[in-house]
Amino acid sequence: MASNTTPVYGNYHGYYSKRPSVRDPRLSLLPPSFFTGKTVLDIGCNEGWVTCEIAQIWGAARVVGVDIDETLIRGAWRRRRSLWSQQSPEHGVIERKEDDNSSRISKRAKLDGDADSRSFDYFPVSCEHSHEPLPIPTNTTTEGRFPTNVIFRTADWLAEPDSERYDIVTAYGLSITKWIHLNYGDDGIERFFRKVHQSLNVGGILVLEPQSWETYAKAKRMDEKLRENAKHLKLQPDDFPILLQDIGFGPPRHLGSVGEGGFCRPVDLYVKF
Repeated sequence: MASNTTPVYGNYHGYYSKRPSVRDPRLSLLPPSFFTGKTVLDIGCNEGWVTCEIAQIWGAARVVGVDIDETLIRGAWRRRRSLWSQQSPEHGVIERKEDDNSSRISKRAKLDGDADSRSFDYFPVSCEHSHEPLPIPTNTTTEGRFPTNVIFRTADWLAEPDSERYDIVTAYGLSITKWIHLNYGDDGIERFFRKVHQSLNVGGILVLEPQSWETYAKAKRMDEKLRENAKHLKLQPDDFPILLQDIGFGPPRHLGSVGEGGFCRPVDLYVKF
């Protein structure tokens, strides 16, 4: 799979160690019940931080994280086990209020047991280091709940067949559309959007974090192939909304931008008709 030396697919190692917070601020732009009970595909999941957050805190029924880099996927499996080891034995899904960034316990959480926002880091990381991480449960009673509701796989998702259907596809992963565009050209980004459309249930949602055209300049300098491919690009990110609507999505819903410095990027939603 992808080389670890030059992240030509956006497969940066140690990426989340550079982010300003453990909880990903991009998720705070979404409605509080956005992922609850949903099946989710996270493309370009890196080391699984967002993938696990969706599965553990946002109440998704099933989350699949895919990345082209096998080393990152191994890190994602470790991330899942580490979070499971820190979690309180009794926990629930945190439900966010619409009007602020605070949290309260949902009815589902009360059914599962008393929980609060600290239940997800109940045990310190030192416990895991001192006593080894906890084993992942194998009994069926945990199906649909963290950690068994999230899996990871190494894949070039654009190139491989995927017959599974999802309620939500997230394309957060390091602004994955830019890297697909630079590696596979205009035809590649169109194939990507068409495959996302095919992979969604009717009414399903694509969560997209596009990067501006200006950011392509730095990215293409990483590799001669990217520089050559960039010369032939005619589509720009500003053209994506029209392309997506031609494919069968509705108009974009712009949620705004969140984050700091170079991590401040827009988040858009597209609903499949």
